[in-house]
Amino acid sequence: MCGLAGFLRTTSTPGREAHQRWLENMGQAIIHRGPDAGSTWLDDSIGLVHRRLSILDLSDAGTQPMVSASERYVIAYNGEIYNFQQLRDELISQGCSFRTRTDTEVLLALYELYGPECLHQLNGMFALAIWDRTAKKLFLARDRLGKKPLYFYEADGQFAFASELKALTPAPFVKTELRYDAIKDFFFYQYVPDPKTIYKNVHKLAPGHWLMTDGTDTKQEQYWDVSFSAPVSANLDEIQDNLYNLIDDAVRLRMISDVPLGAFLSGGIDSSAVVGLMAGHTSKPVTTCAIGFDSKRFDEVHWAKKVAQQFKTDHHEFTVKDNVADSLVDIARYFDEPFADPSFVPTYFVSQLARQKVTVALAGDGGDENFAGYSKYYIDHVENRLRGMFPAALRHNLFPGLARLAGMVNSGPSRKARSLLGTLALEPDEAFFVTNSFFRKDVWNDLATGELKRETQGYDPADITRAHYNKADTDDHLSRILYTDIKTYLPGDILVKVDRMSMANSLETRAPLLDYRVVEYAAQIPAALKLHGKEKKYILKKSFERILPQDILYRKKMGFSVPLAQWLRHELKPIVENTLLASNSGASSFFEPSGILKLWQSHLTGDDQYTQELWSLLAFELWWQQYQVS
Repeated sequence: MCGLAGFLRTTSTPGREAHQRWLENMGQAIIHRGPDAGSTWLDDSIGLVHRRLSILDLSDAGTQPMVSASERYVIAYNGEIYNFQQLRDELISQGCSFRTRTDTEVLLALYELYGPECLHQLNGMFALAIWDRTAKKLFLARDRLGKKPLYFYEADGQFAFASELKALTPAPFVKTELRYDAIKDFFFYQYVPDPKTIYKNVHKLAPGHWLMTDGTDTKQEQYWDVSFSAPVSANLDEIQDNLYNLIDDAVRLRMISDVPLGAFLSGGIDSSAVVGLMAGHTSKPVTTCAIGFDSKRFDEVHWAKKVAQQFKTDHHEFTVKDNVADSLVDIARYFDEPFADPSFVPTYFVSQLARQKVTVALAGDGGDENFAGYSKYYIDHVENRLRGMFPAALRHNLFPGLARLAGMVNSGPSRKARSLLGTLALEPDEAFFVTNSFFRKDVWNDLATGELKRETQGYDPADITRAHYNKADTDDHLSRILYTDIKTYLPGDILVKVDRMSMANSLETRAPLLDYRVVEYAAQIPAALKLHGKEKKYILKKSFERILPQDILYRKKMGFSVPLAQWLRHELKPIVENTLLASNSGASSFFEPSGILKLWQSHLTGDDQYTQELWSLLAFELWWQQYQVS
């Protein structure tokens, strides 16, 4: 796991000495991604910098940027190619020779032979930059699911790229002008969805895409997508066996490492399955790490301990108690854009714990999006069945008024009635967006002000959800929303959270359930075997009955939740009052301060209905203080 950055050189910019300083500063900005080594490459056309976290071939031979044997190509690369040994053997049989044991050198050889088509041969997580010294062209690519980040800036004839946004800004030509529609996206999604960023002219390369540029002409192309159009015809037993074997092989591949390796363990099915399979591939105890809370409602460590005992792991735990406020500001700075998924806090601490023991950790990410594990999928499924019971004209004309009437009563049941009636009035794609939004439209309309309100008046963040929902190559509603989450929530929230929090601790994380073979096979499994009545992840649970106990498989899902309302009223109260409610806050430039204060005062009385809005505002403020206050 590493970090990379670079830029194309133009005649209108300063000379070599200045460019070398830019590169060094870009690398320093992401030193946490690669503390073991740092190197640069600078010629008349390009500057490249790489920070290395040594995982495979720990010798200096693995240093990047790396030049190909032919000396035509130079690569800076972040990630792991899990099938590189097989690819290396195939290349050797074709006459290639290698100087190192790295997957980096294999990537160079593949690109020299096949160009962009080589991406189809890779099983891994990666963000890469390859410079063609002969053609004077830069090739950027990102893995299929978007596990590794890659940003680029393009404006006024200038081009730069980096693993994290903060590594772009040391290049003086990179301008960071706020993008107002992205601000609105953030408050509704909790993150800024690909390919936008919070700044104009700075973009994320979308998952499963590559880019080619010479600095003047830029071409992007999608090389992979997941298809739900060809349901598997196997019977239940065959599907269970195929799925188990696929995930087992994905785990096996991700255990290749020249440094200590372990796993995150929550006690849920996904991480428990990964740990169980890991135990079958090693004679040594698997190192496992779990995180808990000083609140029984949110604590799962006893389940993790049970799995650890079953598989005889070397188990370690950490409890989040009074250190949230002390750590929050420091942790939040690792997100270069506003980011409001509160589970980044425990993710940081479990990564910190794991890094004390290992350099690589396997995790259970991807199980929910592949196999319908979130409660929201069941809720949406029920709502969509109800929607089909009423004529569209009735839903569109009567239900919105009934929802407003329900909203006039401030009680839990009335709020649920308002939400249900409101979503039933909508079409399925927009309803999925609304029920999973983290900032209600009425609250936004009451709070947004000034230029933000004017610039986003006609913009609807639901368009992002609609576009993906309608692109899915299936008529099945559940499959469409799974596809939508694979394209939005997974790369924009889950994978960003895990990447930034693990990399903040110089820890590499690997996700076997996001092996592209597992994702493609899961997409072929009928939706009724994922959400089976009320049972979520049914087929995954059936597949792992052979190694996991019933109470782990079929207990109520808790998820990586945090006691957010309690935090805001207690540990985080001083931060809210000293930053978000301050007269010079960044939020006050975009939102009515009196409106924010009203939400806060309501929350302090015990009313939790605005918890998520307040947290999102605080997350925005923490980002603002870190990156917008000079």
